[in-house]
Amino acid sequence: MTQQYRIEKDSMGELKVPQDALWRAQTQRAVENFGVSDKTMPKAFIRALAMVKQAAARTNVGLDVLSEEKAQAIIEAAQTIIDGKHLDNFPVDVYQTGSGTSSNMNMNEVLSSLASSEELTIHPNDDVNAGQSSNDVIPTALQVSACLFVAEGLLPNLAHLHDVIMEKAEEVESVVKTGRTHLMDAMPITMGQELRTWATQIELAKSRLNHSLTRISALPLGGTAVGTGVNSHVDFPASFCSEISRLSGFSFHPAQNLFLGISTQDNAVELSGQLKTLATALMKISNDLRWMNSGPLSGLGEISLPALQPGSSIMPGKVNPVIPEAVCMASARVIGLDTAITIGGQSGNFQLNVMLPMVADSLLESIGLLTNSAMLLADKAIKGFRVNKDNIDKNLSANPILVTSLNSVIGYEKGAAIAKEAYASKRPVLDVALEQTELSREELENLLDPAKLTRL
Repeated sequence: MTQQYRIEKDSMGELKVPQDALWRAQTQRAVENFGVSDKTMPKAFIRALAMVKQAAARTNVGLDVLSEEKAQAIIEAAQTIIDGKHLDNFPVDVYQTGSGTSSNMNMNEVLSSLASSEELTIHPNDDVNAGQSSNDVIPTALQVSACLFVAEGLLPNLAHLHDVIMEKAEEVESVVKTGRTHLMDAMPITMGQELRTWATQIELAKSRLNHSLTRISALPLGGTAVGTGVNSHVDFPASFCSEISRLSGFSFHPAQNLFLGISTQDNAVELSGQLKTLATALMKISNDLRWMNSGPLSGLGEISLPALQPGSSIMPGKVNPVIPEAVCMASARVIGLDTAITIGGQSGNFQLNVMLPMVADSLLESIGLLTNSAMLLADKAIKGFRVNKDNIDKNLSANPILVTSLNSVIGYEKGAAIAKEAYASKRPVLDVALEQTELSREELENLLDPAKLTRL
């Protein structure tokens, strides 16, 4: 079927736009100019951008900048985008003009088309964009989308992961196992202690994210082009933040310095750093699980992760730790995206950051990857793993490092000699210590009791 077009025009002239498209000339120019990737702005960003426009319209009618009729038409049109409709009308590539002007105008044009009627004309710049500039709209939408994505998705999933880890820690609290440093046998710990360490990592990650949200929730809208607020009502920033808070259910407030939110992305860089820290924690937990699950015969074999799918196209019966592997890859991606966001944050030249779309896309991708990873790790790895206690007990009983507990009684040098002999002869430390010290079996059993050695 032949594509039908209509003619649209802007300040630069006329061009063809697909007949059924809700966008207009400026969006079409962006589609034709920015064929860098096949990535468009994330749905979470588009939803937040529509929410910004809706809150701005509500603010402008309250400040007598827009008529009630025009504001209501914009509000209703924006709600359709918030509800997930018309998302195929946002075709602009992520890699576009650094201010995100093309995405802002894309939204302005779509809302103008949706809100206009035979009786009412809604102008994309004069009405939808009233009191705003792309330079304050795009960083605001970036921050709103990040805050909502973290608050509605990532933090609840991290809370779930923390709870699952703690439940499993209670279940395996009494299991004493060989501790490991440098991947080598070390003093014993309980599996409960091991898992509670993971839980603490997640708890601290939640705390760090919450602290970052207090800063990235300070919005620059109202600063317009460079931060001075030209063409915007003096009460716009505070009124807008009240509206967006009411609409979103998340508490936003005006930036203390509107220039800051337009010219820098320091708060996004900070949040990304906390996401990178969380990714590092999830990778550590995942790799611990992989090692504990290794084998099952020639590895540590301490646990058995849930068998989710065949692990090999050639080796029958092989089952791999697929969830920890997937989480490790997602974590690596987040760490890489943090580098991109850091470079983006450096690109604030004078009064405008010029990598806003890339920063927004990378930040939201990181949040999404970690949100999904936390849930998968909880429900498809940690919740269902089984402890192989026979393997754990066998390795623990043969661990010569237990001799460390004798240091205060027989001294380090004598302990080292006993450990070396136990390694060489492949005998329990207790048997060698009976031969080489004057301690009784009862005394040695008490001193070498692995469970006692795990107590703080």
